[in-house]
Amino acid sequence: MLLKRRLRESYQLLFSSIALCTNGCRGHGKELGCCALCKPGFFNACLLEESLRDCDRGIAIMPSYVKAWFRRGKANALLKNYEGAICDFEVALHMESSTSGKGQIKEELEMILSYSNKPHGIDNPCGVPKWKEMGSSAEPSPAALLCVSTLSKGRGMTSVNDTPPGSLVHSEEPLAAIVNKSSRETHCHFCFIEVPTDVVYCPSCTIPVYCSELCQEQARGIFIRKKQGDSISWNLPVDLAKHVTDTISMGNIKSLLQDGNYEPFPEHKHECGGSPWPVVLPLDVVLAGRVLAKLIDKGRLSGKTCKPVQNLVLAHNYLQTPLKSKLEMHIYAVVLSCCLKHHYGSDYPFIGASVSQLVLLLAQIKVNSMAVVHMKSLDGYQGFKKSISHSHSQNAFTCSFEQIRVGQALYSTGSFFNHSCQPNVHSYFLSRRLYIRTTEYVHGGYPLEISYGPQVGEWDLHDRQKLLKEQYSFECRCTGCSQLNLSDLVLNAFKCVKANCSGAVTEKTCFDMLEDDTVQISNAYSSFNLSLPACQFETVHGQYTTEVASRLLKGSSAPRHINQGCCLSCGTVLDVKSSSTVSKSAMIEIQRLKECIDSDEDPRILISDSLKSLSILRSVRHQYSKTVAQAEDIIAEAFVQLGEFAPALQHCRASIEILEKLFRRNHIVLGNELIKLATIQISEGDHAAAQIVIKRIEEIFSLCYGSHLVNVCPHVIRLQEEVISLN
Repeated sequence: MLLKRRLRESYQLLFSSIALCTNGCRGHGKELGCCALCKPGFFNACLLEESLRDCDRGIAIMPSYVKAWFRRGKANALLKNYEGAICDFEVALHMESSTSGKGQIKEELEMILSYSNKPHGIDNPCGVPKWKEMGSSAEPSPAALLCVSTLSKGRGMTSVNDTPPGSLVHSEEPLAAIVNKSSRETHCHFCFIEVPTDVVYCPSCTIPVYCSELCQEQARGIFIRKKQGDSISWNLPVDLAKHVTDTISMGNIKSLLQDGNYEPFPEHKHECGGSPWPVVLPLDVVLAGRVLAKLIDKGRLSGKTCKPVQNLVLAHNYLQTPLKSKLEMHIYAVVLSCCLKHHYGSDYPFIGASVSQLVLLLAQIKVNSMAVVHMKSLDGYQGFKKSISHSHSQNAFTCSFEQIRVGQALYSTGSFFNHSCQPNVHSYFLSRRLYIRTTEYVHGGYPLEISYGPQVGEWDLHDRQKLLKEQYSFECRCTGCSQLNLSDLVLNAFKCVKANCSGAVTEKTCFDMLEDDTVQISNAYSSFNLSLPACQFETVHGQYTTEVASRLLKGSSAPRHINQGCCLSCGTVLDVKSSSTVSKSAMIEIQRLKECIDSDEDPRILISDSLKSLSILRSVRHQYSKTVAQAEDIIAEAFVQLGEFAPALQHCRASIEILEKLFRRNHIVLGNELIKLATIQISEGDHAAAQIVIKRIEEIFSLCYGSHLVNVCPHVIRLQEEVISLN
């Protein structure tokens, strides 16, 4: 539906601009793209990227079209690409023959030249971080890695040398990738970025949508096609001639996939035409088809006959897979074999061995594929301000954003990184390229570990172990699962009924002190032996652990056994069943408020009851419970929507104070929540406090993304610019 709406808007803009066109293009407007530029629908609607692409398409067909160069310069200027804008205007000036036309172009050029030389917020020395001035090309080369094998975790990756925090240790294009079904109408099927209003379809099957002709051509196997326009006969300077040539040959379509390591592969070619099986089959199955198609095509080019799946040295858990899931794998392998046979003919023999290879490949994809996650796109400064405002107040400047899973991909080397619930590296994506960066100092030879799912602070120990066992068939013994963590004690805990006691009461967990000064925590499903925190009285988190579970940390004088429902500090028994019922009822009321906010209804009628529910929730849940943090965040969002920023600020801070107990100081979750805090402070007018918070946001995000921050999280840059402009 969203795609249809965007197409309808695009056609309305185009047809309205054709009706208004007075430049004389008439019958050629559709071919040259000039109608949307002469009286530009895209440009006037502030669709600057779309306007830029429209200019590129016109220039690629008719390089002498001055109006397209002129409009391209204006679009680049508004996008703050001043260097490109200046080149565009200079090309237009050389090509324009009329005196009046030259005068108009000169006025625009002089204005951009004077404006580009002025100091702007981006160059303001008020605490703007270094990475903002760096391009991705300034990124140092990734660290040297080594694949090693250990008894506890098998194969894994380590760094050869000591690696400081924030260092890029690995980057890689996927062996194969596919867009999620939920993102098929909103994201490019090749590069995974949000599609613009003027989408490009596959000309054969019209099923995939692409953000540009370049992505369409790469998906179909037509690589970097150079478009030939009419000859350039003007006496242009060398730099401008190169600018014209580059714009014509590539349509100036920018793609994050263009680098020396990208290996072109027509990933959609074997799916195009005939029955639309890629739309029907599950994502894992279609991805397996793309992997196998790439391996078959590589075998064709090399002239070698081989069993392609055997070349993938990837782990799998087929033997541990339930019988029902194994049966599904075999059925899907047969169906996919039929589809591949239809395209490849004799190059893909439809025999039992081929089906067996596909079953193995499906098992490998289940364990090794990664979800490609993007920040929700916010395009253009004005569009950004509009989309981040949740308040009915005209002066509001408040922000929230989300991470969305846009695709799934298989990475040959990336799959070698082992899991940890307390990872020392952070993985992220530009387009669909994987980047891995250290978040702490890692000594040479020490394992580099990413997170396969929820981390310490997000889920408790038992829930993390259950997910990893079900999905990956292993029991995690990482650092986070080998010692007692504060978050595992308080995440879902209740409050002790005894006055002035800060102890946590767990609902389903028993604790036993063992002879070797370790603690065994167990429930009806599993038990784990954990070491006590090393410096419990010296670290901040250790002090909080002592506060909520002092009975566990008294050494030889500690009780040997603590039942579920008993306070971990004073031993007082709590009726956890009754407390759980009260907690659930309170959260139902607060969730109603959340639903009201999401549906853009006025939350005023529910805010009073929600505040009462929050008070009840705090009376039964532990003060560091994540449930309380979530409730505080929902109520803060409601006050923001009402334009009441003082109480919103109070509840937002209360939520963050809890999360700071559950996560490490520089965890990305805290960075996301601090953005909310900073934007509420800006809306309230406390710009000095906001600038302090933004500085911490920059520390967290630059640690996780380095110089790529401007690409991954542009809202952080715009937040900084907003504070600078208000000071």
